[in-house]
Amino acid sequence: MSTTMNKVIGGSYIIEDTDFHSIVTPEDFTEEHRMIAETTEDFVAGEVVPHDEAIEKLNYELTVEKMRKAGELGLLGADVPEAYGGLGLDKVSSTLISERLTKASAFALSIGAHVGIGTLPIVYFGTEEQKQKYLPALATGEKIAAYCLTEPSSGSDALGAKTTATLSEDGEYYVLNGSKQFITNAGFADLFIVYAKVDGKDFSTFIVERTMEGVSIGPEEKKMGIKGSSTCPLILEDVKVPVENLLWEVGKGHLIAFNILNIGRFKLAAGCVGASKDTIELAAKYANERAQFGRKISTFPLIGKKLADMNTKTYALESMVYRTAGLFDVGLAEVDHTSPEVGYQSAKAIAEYQLECSINKVFGSETLDFVVDEGVQIHGGYGFIQEYRVERNYRDSRINRIFEGTNEINRLLIPGTLVKRAMKGQLPLMQKAVALQAELLEPIPPQTFEGTLDQEAHLIKMAKKIFLMAGAQAVQKYQLKLEDEQEILSHLSDMMISVYAMESALLRTQKIIDRSGEDKARLPILMTTVFVHDEFNKIETWAKEVLAAMESGDTLRTQLSVLKKLTRKSPVNTLGLKREIAEKVIAAEKYVL
Repeated sequence: MSTTMNKVIGGSYIIEDTDFHSIVTPEDFTEEHRMIAETTEDFVAGEVVPHDEAIEKLNYELTVEKMRKAGELGLLGADVPEAYGGLGLDKVSSTLISERLTKASAFALSIGAHVGIGTLPIVYFGTEEQKQKYLPALATGEKIAAYCLTEPSSGSDALGAKTTATLSEDGEYYVLNGSKQFITNAGFADLFIVYAKVDGKDFSTFIVERTMEGVSIGPEEKKMGIKGSSTCPLILEDVKVPVENLLWEVGKGHLIAFNILNIGRFKLAAGCVGASKDTIELAAKYANERAQFGRKISTFPLIGKKLADMNTKTYALESMVYRTAGLFDVGLAEVDHTSPEVGYQSAKAIAEYQLECSINKVFGSETLDFVVDEGVQIHGGYGFIQEYRVERNYRDSRINRIFEGTNEINRLLIPGTLVKRAMKGQLPLMQKAVALQAELLEPIPPQTFEGTLDQEAHLIKMAKKIFLMAGAQAVQKYQLKLEDEQEILSHLSDMMISVYAMESALLRTQKIIDRSGEDKARLPILMTTVFVHDEFNKIETWAKEVLAAMESGDTLRTQLSVLKKLTRKSPVNTLGLKREIAEKVIAAEKYVL
């Protein structure tokens, strides 16, 4: 990458300013990155799309055949180090693969589960012997992996799992008993990353092979969407798993599970970028083809507004995802895959950005849900017909808000993680909040803005102060009982999500301006302006609701007057800007920037 980056402390964006030179954007892609993206697109167009109907009907043999073809092209080994048969590419590359696979619909999920949550536990937490034994076959697709955490009685409460592992008297193997639910790739997977409690208490991780006696697979689930992916229960009955198949250490399973889920959340967001772009293209083309009242529906302003909003939110999401990929590239560069301490190194490096992963997951899944919903609406009645691809995009998107930890769980994790990092002294959160309280007692002078995006940069700074103000008030009022105030935590989380999205879009646009000039950055400037103003209005509303939930009377009136000072801004004609954005999308008939 042409961008020089220093390691960033996870969560620090909410209290610190970020320079646009320090982030990774799609405009930084190298020729190698573009080749990887093109290879992925060619694979999907040539090998998957022609067999789409058969794959959607759950043709195991065809899915496995195509996954192995992807392996031959290196698409399964991007995250696997070269020493173990992979390509050892950077996270930007593997993110590009995840994004560009999405036109393969549910098949993209089969690959995503295999290369991400299925393979990465061994990459980051496996012993040298485990890596040598399993990773080369996983990188080529000779063996397919699945991740087994969820159980019939434990979904979001992963540590409530009931599957047990008991060490044999001779110490040669663990006996596993239990069942896992909703396992992607279960119908044809060769390896299962299984979580079980040793002696019923120590949450641990095991590599289980399909051929081991006592392993069986339940029937396929009949799902709302992602029908082309296999989703079955895994049943374990007295399965003897050799002790050398214990992943990392007894009792460390939660560190593996949660950190791999962090990566899974991030990769999910990358997939949402690709699916959003695909849906924008479908919707824009249809809007230009469909005529009503004697004119193309793309000429109606309300249709244009939908396309503008779809494109703008996707721009913010794409900016956020590649910014985060850059963070991971720097953080994971420190991991030595040959070190005996690789497990600890990996856990620390991934956990650094767990907050950002949750943010990507929530914003990505909700952006895609918005985009596909509007895509169906633009299609009208035809959007409800299976013959039109947008109908499948709509159904397939819905699982993303449930996958990898529900969005509700992730919303609670975001501010919770921030507070924990502050309490450990990793972030000066409380110091910033105290300094802000003193600052808010002083008059805030009127602001004048002359430069491009100056007001938007100011609004993002004010949004950070609004979060600090509301968050500090919540911590002070509820202290250790804050975790019971889930509605307040959710609003604080939404503020953090919006700030990260707004700032990511702004920094990317500033970088484009710096590199190419304002004339060539016209559309990014428009989208950033619209997005920042729309999101800032939401932040003001969330802040009012949080303050009103905590205080009343004169105290509340005082706090609202302070909030009013922080939310001063000059109105912008966002409707007019959206018309200009819409013109570009309609003319291009695809996602544009």
